Amino acid sequence: MLRFTLRRLLLALVVGVAVSAIAFMLLRISGDLAISLAGEDASPADVERIREQYGLNRPIIVQYAEWLWRAVRGDLGRSLFYPESVANLIMSRLPVTLTLAGAGLVIALLISLPLGIIAALKRNTWVDRGALGIAVIGQAMPNFWFGLLMIFFFGLTLGWLPISGSDSWLHFVLPAITLGWFSAPVLMRLTRGGMVEVMTSDYIRTARAKGLPARVVVLKHALRNAIIPVVALCSVQFGNMLSGSVIIETVFALQGIGYLAWEAISRRDFPVVQGILLLVALFYVALTLLADILNAWLDPRIRRG
Repeated sequence: MLRFTLRRLLLALVVGVAVSAIAFMLLRISGDLAISLAGEDASPADVERIREQYGLNRPIIVQYAEWLWRAVRGDLGRSLFYPESVANLIMSRLPVTLTLAGAGLVIALLISLPLGIIAALKRNTWVDRGALGIAVIGQAMPNFWFGLLMIFFFGLTLGWLPISGSDSWLHFVLPAITLGWFSAPVLMRLTRGGMVEVMTSDYIRTARAKGLPARVVVLKHALRNAIIPVVALCSVQFGNMLSGSVIIETVFALQGIGYLAWEAISRRDFPVVQGILLLVALFYVALTLLADILNAWLDPRIRRG
């Protein structure tokens, strides 16, 4: 297990550097940053001054190497709009986004796992078709539109929950349900498919032949193997929630890194955009690494392969 973990750590490090390089290059080639910072009405002398001030006149590989070296030491530069460093700015907003994504994933699992298990056990019945129908509706509905519906019914019409801000846990209920609802269908379908496959396997027939209670067969023997692909997908879904928080945080006015990214893009604050891109990419890499290790722990055949 230790050897498997070290191999995955090395691979994650390589992928992390590659992703950071791609994100850096894409931001640089998306347009002339000096003109964006100076404004369209700026004179050529002003543009050239800004290009020299921010080192944009040097080769792009040199810019990336210097930025990466500073980033490794925790220095992501300074915001062009806020009077503080990018690292401090991101860290001050990160708890809101992590809370939102974590709550959204919990809600997605609370919806998807029971529905997936029940749909598999009641295969080809109205219960199964009803669960699949919920999955289709959930995925067909854009999350920003579902969020607006939640605001209208539970915030404005019924007045049960706040519709903006992050002052208390109540402010996270509607955005977390919106994120979780959008991610639940794919987790539900994967859980159902895994359970259907596992429940027809020989070791489940053996467990039933031994007279084990149905609850033990399903929850202890079947679910453990059926949930392996779900674990891997959860890491991807959590990463999607972090990146998808741009829309949800904007709709609900939550002061997380998603809302910060939207502000930074609209204000052309490219050091902040670059820092957020790096953070989200590293989260994806770390979550994929965690999923690989969890899968190897659940299924020893993976680490032997």
